Amino acid sequence: MMLSPLSNRTYARLFAAQVIALLGTGLTTVALALLAFELAGDNAGLVLGTALAIKMIAYVTLAPIAGTLTLHLPRRMVLVGLDLARAGIVICLPFVTEVWQVYVLIFLLQACSAGFTPAFQSTIPDVLKEREEYTKALSLSRLASDLESLASPVLAAAMLALVSFTTMFTFNAFAFLISAGLIVYLTLPGAKATPAHESVWQRTTFGIRAYLSTPRLRGMLALFMAVAAAGAMVIVNTVVYAQSHLGLEQRHTALLMAAFGAGSMVAALTLPRMLSEARDRSVMLAGGLLMGAGLAGGTLLPSFGGVMVLWFIIGLGYSIVHTPAGRLLTRSSREDDRLSYFAAHFSLTHACWLITYPLAGWLGSSFGLAVAFGVLCTVSIAATVLSFVLWPAEDPTILEHVHDEVSHEHLHVHDEHHQHEHEGWEGPEPHSHPHTHGKIRHAHAYVVDMHHPGWPS
Repeated sequence: MMLSPLSNRTYARLFAAQVIALLGTGLTTVALALLAFELAGDNAGLVLGTALAIKMIAYVTLAPIAGTLTLHLPRRMVLVGLDLARAGIVICLPFVTEVWQVYVLIFLLQACSAGFTPAFQSTIPDVLKEREEYTKALSLSRLASDLESLASPVLAAAMLALVSFTTMFTFNAFAFLISAGLIVYLTLPGAKATPAHESVWQRTTFGIRAYLSTPRLRGMLALFMAVAAAGAMVIVNTVVYAQSHLGLEQRHTALLMAAFGAGSMVAALTLPRMLSEARDRSVMLAGGLLMGAGLAGGTLLPSFGGVMVLWFIIGLGYSIVHTPAGRLLTRSSREDDRLSYFAAHFSLTHACWLITYPLAGWLGSSFGLAVAFGVLCTVSIAATVLSFVLWPAEDPTILEHVHDEVSHEHLHVHDEHHQHEHEGWEGPEPHSHPHTHGKIRHAHAYVVDMHHPGWPS
């Protein structure tokens, strides 16, 4: 049963906080597009693309740093503090009168999200230890995002009949406050100890180095370039397509975004069964092809109904790629390193959006929507093909490998890599003292970590 993770009280509260925050953020997504159109008219796509590129700069540069700085802090304090900061920032958006003010506030808002999102995502597998329950939780999280994509535009369309779009920013601020209230009394897994000899730079860059050393994650990253290409076209140019190209109203912009969310929601509902019968690689590659097909259809510049269908197809592919990502990250990392992996994923995948957001806005504004669809379709298909090449079809969890002899010091417990005599002064585990690893060949579930700095050939 998909809802079984909600029987875990801690996860249920985290899920409720996610849903409420997502709903508020979804209203801000619609309102931001309308604000860009109010400030820049037909150049709204360019303004929105630039604002979202600034958002990606914050994500790419600050996520690994935030992951390192918050590693030793209580997770509850981190999540609540960042929710409160986001509420304070978003409440300022209704008062902007210049484009540059939008850019500044977006950077500050997303700087907070760069710390919040990886910390939140990496907490879930620590709360739900069983793989099946965690898989269901991933689908629930994806479903929550999809329901937000569907409900927020519909709610936005209804609100626009009664209030100004700037009111949506206020609703988002309240949503962040409610999210903080749900998390503040939870007991979450504690911060992980970090070896004292590791520098801040080593810890900051570890996640990215480990992520890029893992073949399946490199393949997944390529697929997220396809996600970024399709998603940028939808997010940046929907308002331009509906209100400039087709000459329709604000509510049609909201309805197109709802179609995208509906496609994503359908995929999230069917993915648990799909992932139980097919490998992650096959499912995610199919999602990449769906997004490419949707973008290809857009080059024909169809009517409103046609774009609704294409946005639905793109939403299907978008969710099919997105949802299994947490499973792959959990499979590819030790629990102590999980936050670093999630922060690296957050940073690297948003680097893809840093490219596609301004590209979508610039192409649509300078060369027209048909060219924008064509170029982003090419990017999406090429990225899917690259993923097929980078991600090995045979991808076993347990790998035989060789360790050369090495001497070093770090926090450890006695396990398959640490079996040695003690003299009595070392203290209880985990403890730290100089020790030597002899040369050994063995096999176990392989991940890149302190003892496995690269992938075995």
